[in-house]
Amino acid sequence: MSLPIRDLTDTFAVAPQLYPEDMQAVAEAGYKSVIINRPDGEAGPDQPTSEAVMAAARAAGLIVEYQPVISGAMTDEDIMRFRELLQELPAPVLAYCRSGTRCFYLFQAATQA
Repeated sequence: MSLPIRDLTDTFAVAPQLYPEDMQAVAEAGYKSVIINRPDGEAGPDQPTSEAVMAAARAAGLIVEYQPVISGAMTDEDIMRFRELLQELPAPVLAYCRSGTRCFYLFQAATQA
């Protein structure tokens, strides 16, 4: 299985929607932590719940955080929390949302000097 991961730095990458069955491959790819930025139910009932992904991530030995951020409505609090997670979580970190774009912008905002 090939995961659609986009590396932004040596310690951070983004991806579009991931599924519980992807978590073992994420761990095998060397990631230590996952941030879920997609709110539950954003795409309706076909979207896997954060709870299901988190259980699979933990079973694969990953640290996982659920930080839902509404697309197009990123707040200063969202950015501050993302910055904290980047500092606290073991690297490398993989964050995902619907397309990866929301995570990309969170990363840009959180790491600006």
